[in-house]
Amino acid sequence: MAAPSLLNWRRVSSFTGPVPRARHGHRAVAIRELMIIFGGGNEGIADELHVYNTVTNQWFLPAVRGDIPPGCAAHGFVCDGTRILVFGGMVEYGRYSSELYELQASRWLWKKVKPHPPSSGLPPCPRLGHSFSLYGNKCYLFGGLANESEDSNNNVPRYLNDFYELELQHGSGVVGWSIPLTKGIMPSPRESHTAIIYCKKDSGSPKMYVFGGMCGARLDDLWQLDLETMSWSKPETKGTVPLPRSLHTASVIGNKMYIFGGWVPHKGENIETSSHDCEWRCTSSFSYLNLDTAEWITLVSDSQEDKKNSRPRPRAGHCAVAIGTRLYFWSGRDGYKKALNSQVCCKDLWYLDTEKPPAPSQVQLIKATTNSFHVKWDEVPTVEGYLLQLNTDLPYQTAAPDSSAAPNMQGIRVDSPRQGSNSTNSNSISDTVNSAKTEHTAMKGTSVKNKPDPKASIGPNAIVHSSLATNASNHNSCVVDVLRRNEGPHTSADIGVLSSCLDIRTVTPETSVSRTLSSTQTMVTQQTIKTESSSTNGAVVKDETSLTTFSTKSEVDETCALPATKISRVETHAAGVPFSKEIPSNPAATMKLGERQWCDVGIFKNNTALVSQFYLLPKGKQSISKVGNADVPDYSLLKKQDLVPGTGYRFRVAAINGCGIGPFSKISEFKTCIPGFPGAPSAVKISKNVDGIHLSWEPPTSPSENILEYSAYLAIRTAQIQDNPSQLVFMRIYCGLKTSCIVTAGQLANAHIDHTSRPAIVFRISAKNEKGYGPATQVRWLQGNNKRAPLN
Repeated sequence: MAAPSLLNWRRVSSFTGPVPRARHGHRAVAIRELMIIFGGGNEGIADELHVYNTVTNQWFLPAVRGDIPPGCAAHGFVCDGTRILVFGGMVEYGRYSSELYELQASRWLWKKVKPHPPSSGLPPCPRLGHSFSLYGNKCYLFGGLANESEDSNNNVPRYLNDFYELELQHGSGVVGWSIPLTKGIMPSPRESHTAIIYCKKDSGSPKMYVFGGMCGARLDDLWQLDLETMSWSKPETKGTVPLPRSLHTASVIGNKMYIFGGWVPHKGENIETSSHDCEWRCTSSFSYLNLDTAEWITLVSDSQEDKKNSRPRPRAGHCAVAIGTRLYFWSGRDGYKKALNSQVCCKDLWYLDTEKPPAPSQVQLIKATTNSFHVKWDEVPTVEGYLLQLNTDLPYQTAAPDSSAAPNMQGIRVDSPRQGSNSTNSNSISDTVNSAKTEHTAMKGTSVKNKPDPKASIGPNAIVHSSLATNASNHNSCVVDVLRRNEGPHTSADIGVLSSCLDIRTVTPETSVSRTLSSTQTMVTQQTIKTESSSTNGAVVKDETSLTTFSTKSEVDETCALPATKISRVETHAAGVPFSKEIPSNPAATMKLGERQWCDVGIFKNNTALVSQFYLLPKGKQSISKVGNADVPDYSLLKKQDLVPGTGYRFRVAAINGCGIGPFSKISEFKTCIPGFPGAPSAVKISKNVDGIHLSWEPPTSPSENILEYSAYLAIRTAQIQDNPSQLVFMRIYCGLKTSCIVTAGQLANAHIDHTSRPAIVFRISAKNEKGYGPATQVRWLQGNNKRAPLN
């Protein structure tokens, strides 16, 4: 975590959509990039469900249906996958609830659920200000405030310290309440406290931590409950304990519990004084507890003033939600006006990055030309940009200075989450959570020759775009189109989760050969092959006698230049490394590769880049990019150099957030190409039939020469894949002039289900002309959650 003086708060502005009215006592949870807010009060109790998309910076009101609960405040609110549970809360002044509702966010469907009562004892009474925490398939309810009076106008508060366990059914529904027998001294009764659950990664049992709250006076005690032994204890802590407080928030990121805001005593007050004699105020103090070392660390003290409005102002009854390593805070009250007899609520939305972002996946190749690369990498959640760098063994030759940088190479501070489309959001969480995505990744490999061949194939001028055609009653076929454009990759949307759809990628070979296979079936696996010219990491073709075993010898008469490669989400090696060495990620080791400097390609808002030039650094500097509490380079003042045909370039990328630049990815290496090879087949279709599936495609739109043949391949199960799932093994299932083939049920029974993203069966299709095989179109036939039986 950054030092207190280096905290880089961001206030979100310029969002779109219906912004919810300011409030307090509301609750929020996160489903991937969505912050979902329910309830709270300010001039009446709110009953709307609001959603904020942290990627597109957009608020929207989903069209909920079903058993819609009444508005409530100070309720329990937890998220289990895409299911949200709401328990209790105040539904009107003096009247509290003990009802339980479930929201299926994938359909925005509310349902009132009735858990079985405990086998001994009463179910939880109506309450507010309780804690409701989820771990595994159980929710844990502790404490809160009940109304002792049956008359809602005559509120007689009763603080609670009862403890319940609620068992959930998988996916939807609940089993019932139980009252666990606990050991040790229980925490005193309280409400408006916080409770989180944490379990060490390597060892230890899950533990629930209860902090603060209100019981006639504000509290600052910390309690721990071991959920395996059900033993209560008070852990001894180090550091400065936060002031007594209630209506604060507690959020867990990693091994830290972050405490923000709440009601605290006035400065100089004796906190031991009765609450009736003590004035209370809101705070913006910010601390965390290291849950492994039990040490409190103060990040923003209660005495620190903020004259520049550079962080959230004091508040209580707000909401906080963690998305990745970023904390979001919204609304809450910051005081009470006795003259107006009303609360003063904040209307602002803030976020804070708690640590530098993790390293992205390796850079992947979408398209290569003679003097450019179109590259991508997997998105890192909640970042403000990416720094892309390259180096090469060629001498750096200065290009003409240019005062204008590429539009998406802006080295600028970003004061809000990455901006996206302002289009109206559909009333389904599947738009942003469950949408099937079509990823477009061209990955380079090599083929094998007995003698060196100076010819290298060119990647196609193709970007793959998916247009998924579905029918409510028939999901058996999907159509995927390949568009040849100089744009970034596209993704499909608004189709939800289908049991059968496609994900297409383009795979680009590096070299080709023209010999003949003696076997009718071809096994392709990625491993290192030494040739006379170089040792390459690419595709190997082996003769084989069965679907799952390699032959002891391989008579390589023709190599199908269709490289087996790692899927884009695998982080062990570069997806598309066409050279011999595994590239070290250690900067010191990297410098030995020609002792070349890393040069900035630019800072990009999104996770794709079209690279045709790079910036030359001042002599002796490894990198000049500094973001987050440091200088950002002015690229317009730097000289640029063009990429050169037939040249290898090494790439790495790092994510950027408010804490600065994170670690770099592992290194990928690609080569600019020479023209002459056919493009990738396009418009791939898969449909089921009685024999298996029908796989069809269209010829490359602009082949360099007449197409001599097509080859189609299927990734199959082998012991090698079980040991290393990222290393796919392909078997050729078709070779001929036709643009379609039947994949039999017997062949599909041996298919490998790739789980690097969504479960899918992987096919590859490539075309061959007089120069050899061109790039392959990789098709991921999505299988839903089925690990086998792809035809079901």
